[in-house]
Amino acid sequence: MEYMERYQKWCAAPLTVQEQETLRAMEKDEDACKGAFGAELQFGTAGIRGIMGLGTNRLNDYTVRRTAQGLAAWLCSTDLPQKCAIGYDSRHNSRRYAEICAVALAERGIHVYVYHELAPTPMLSFAVRRLGCGCGIVVSASHNAGAYNGIKCYGPDGCQMTDEPAAVVFREISAIDYFVPAKQTFTEGLEKGEVEYIAPELWEEYYQTVLAERVTDVPASELHLLYTPLCGTGNKPVREVLGRIGVKVEVVKVQEQPDGDFKTCEYPNPETDAALNESYKIARETHPDLILGTDPDCDRVAVAVPVESGFRKLTGNELGCLLLDYILGEMSKNGTLPKEPVAVRSIVSTPLADKVAAKYGVKMKAVLTGFKYIGGEILALEEKGEEKRFVFGFEESCGYLKGTYARDKDAVIASMLTCDLAAKLKREGTNLCERMDALYAELGYHEAKVISMELKGPNAMELSAKFMADFRANVPTELCGAAVTSVTDYQTRICRDLVNGTETPVLLPKSNVVTLELGDKGSVIVRPSGTEPKVKLYLTAVDSDKETAKQLLEKLAEKMSEFLPKNA
Repeated sequence: MEYMERYQKWCAAPLTVQEQETLRAMEKDEDACKGAFGAELQFGTAGIRGIMGLGTNRLNDYTVRRTAQGLAAWLCSTDLPQKCAIGYDSRHNSRRYAEICAVALAERGIHVYVYHELAPTPMLSFAVRRLGCGCGIVVSASHNAGAYNGIKCYGPDGCQMTDEPAAVVFREISAIDYFVPAKQTFTEGLEKGEVEYIAPELWEEYYQTVLAERVTDVPASELHLLYTPLCGTGNKPVREVLGRIGVKVEVVKVQEQPDGDFKTCEYPNPETDAALNESYKIARETHPDLILGTDPDCDRVAVAVPVESGFRKLTGNELGCLLLDYILGEMSKNGTLPKEPVAVRSIVSTPLADKVAAKYGVKMKAVLTGFKYIGGEILALEEKGEEKRFVFGFEESCGYLKGTYARDKDAVIASMLTCDLAAKLKREGTNLCERMDALYAELGYHEAKVISMELKGPNAMELSAKFMADFRANVPTELCGAAVTSVTDYQTRICRDLVNGTETPVLLPKSNVVTLELGDKGSVIVRPSGTEPKVKLYLTAVDSDKETAKQLLEKLAEKMSEFLPKNA
């Protein structure tokens, strides 16, 4: 169906007067019409995500309800518990969309639990497991700009939905009309007992569970922290947990309260240095030991350390390695490291973590990008009764988890562990940056960079597919003086060793990713984003000399940029 056919169908639908006026205004704006109706939001393992507005390619009451109806149809076809937990963040319409989802699920006889206020994504994962639900929903667009929102769906293990059930949900969604009216209101669902708010006791249970994951019992009372929740869900739980371990927390006031516009941080992504700009302004006056920020749904965390030249923001890879080294070091010292311990990282995260793990005799497993794959490793251990072997998991995109109480990255526990480590280092007369530099000196400098290009226009996804096809057809055998020693294509699930000419199968699931290994000099990983019209390049350069590694990284960035789409 062409976009004008979709548009005309919506014009004839039983919409509100205001919605009809919005559609009429769109009629003579071809770009707006194509953007809103040029495609349908696709449901995948990350659910759906998009710009809010009217249309099949936008997030709105109709696309949200249709998605929830598809999820309900899937759950009703399974033997899983007919229960669903729902959480939501600080974005515009998040609470509204949560209520729409609750109504759609309750209509199918599914009992729904809803957080009565903003709650981090990991708390939803925790609730799914604790309440014995067959599925869960988080209304959030994570770290995207304020125009976006999304519906993230979870399975019974508290992990984001995997490929097989997601495909069934997508088929169910595709068979549902956009304009099936609701049979009751959210309030009526509450009154009938079909929907209920999650009890406050679950918040306390979550706090106690997180605190039990500490690897020290020493209070972090000497640490002065400047914290920003970036107008999101972290304000209450992060400050509660840090307060209990003694951290002196100062909050960035202009980013303390929920704000769907994110006026003081247009792109609330902790991966970017700009996300902490407001914090830097305050830190120049108050001189904290550490700056820490969590994203709107509080599953990612970033830190910066005041240094002589200003502030040094640690990368997601660096904080991951620091936390891994800290956890393994303390557990080894305390005699609490489990037998045959397992740590997990995504394939795009730094291989420096492998060397850190090896220091302590810990197995590091690399999995596909997406925290659901880390959660899958925990589930595999759990099914064998060996979940205690899992010690830590992380992604370079500022996502971390210790413990098995949740199956998604958790900025609350990561904030606690980071502050415990920072306090320990302060007592020893050092800080996170100096400890990171010591790790580099010990294990080699692993300079990393992510190049992310957003593709524009209604054919953005086609551009992304063409980019990957072109790259596969023109894979280089040499980059910046370093030979490409192997090429791994996770789509074909084959690794080609270019040194000896052999091929070996890839045991991970199929994924649209290509990895080039440059011997001991680094690697290049190419993939499209799973949730946005973007292509991403993950570059790593390795050397025993810091400047040499940096120079190689810049050369790799310049060379690989030549492969990016020219018309994006």
